[in-house]
Amino acid sequence: QVQLVESGGGVVQAGDALRLSCLASGPAFFTATYIMAWFRQAPGKEREFVAAIDWNGVHREYGVPEKGRFAVSRDIDKNTMYLQMNGLQPGDTANYICAAARAPGAWADQRGYEYWGQGTQVTVSS
Repeated sequence: QVQLVESGGGVVQAGDALRLSCLASGPAFFTATYIMAWFRQAPGKEREFVAAIDWNGVHREYGVPEKGRFAVSRDIDKNTMYLQMNGLQPGDTANYICAAARAPGAWADQRGYEYWGQGTQVTVSS
């Protein structure tokens, strides 16, 4: 019932920055309190948690490699979540995927998320 569309990915050099966006739409999104999150997945690797934010932006969580470099935010009026990524490194290269859930439990656990976008590719060259 919820559709998620990511944008903002691209090819950058190490040390550069990118700002990703995730636009949410659909009736269910407007009738429930959703947690929104970013996950990423590189070829041959498992999907891993990046960051999450609650419906009103009060609480935020980050993965260990991302904390201090990435910042997640949310514009409620625009139904959009953002991920500001600074100091990008080749290890950050992955498909960045937006997810949403009503009650995910542990925010870093992908199994709790109901809706997923297609992802936006981030490639960082050394």
